[in-house]
Amino acid sequence: MSRRVFSFCFLAALMSPTISFSQSFLSQYKGLPYHDSRYTGGPQKIPGKVLCAYYDLGGEGVAYHDTDPKNHGSGELNPADGTYLNEFRIHEGVDTSYTKFNRKPEAIDDNPFDKIVPPADLLYVGWTEPGEWFNVTIDVARSGTYAADFLYTSNRGGTISVEVNGKDATGPLQITTTNDPADPVAWRQWHHWNLASQLFKVRLSKGKNVLTVHILTKGNMNLAYFDFKPVRR
Repeated sequence: MSRRVFSFCFLAALMSPTISFSQSFLSQYKGLPYHDSRYTGGPQKIPGKVLCAYYDLGGEGVAYHDTDPKNHGSGELNPADGTYLNEFRIHEGVDTSYTKFNRKPEAIDDNPFDKIVPPADLLYVGWTEPGEWFNVTIDVARSGTYAADFLYTSNRGGTISVEVNGKDATGPLQITTTNDPADPVAWRQWHHWNLASQLFKVRLSKGKNVLTVHILTKGNMNLAYFDFKPVRR
């Protein structure tokens, strides 16, 4: 490399520290986009819905951090019975479940206290605790600013944050509680779904990026998806 080219590259790195940091993070990251027999894999596409339950492969400390190694949804709340939904990622520490409709004697996720009715059989991350996090690899169609809607439940409220390529992109995001004292079924407070419209906006570069979702305070949320849409100017 000539001295002139080297100087240009060095100056470009100084002028674009975010790009340099992102490239360093991506080059060292060992996680892989999720895939299985039903979901063919590849980075999740933006614009579009990014499902939290399709967090990356790579295990504890690489693709996620969970406070204990047991999945409290698959194989516990949802008995291991050979079905895809009940055994989804059963041997991983992140706790996963799915929305259940037409259950009796009480309705579960299709209950009258939903702020918005979610899709049936929608996989989600639950049993969240402060300090936990997970990574999701995405593929951005074009560079730009995106606004993210968030489908969730939150019995206690709390805060989360989102990083892009290892760098904080949102700061603490306040999650409004979905607790409704009018619901006579106490355990169903964890199943009142809401859609937070434009919870945050973020600048994303075209191509591969890694989102890290952090649980900051209170926890006990169910995280279904972030729906990214380009911000029109």
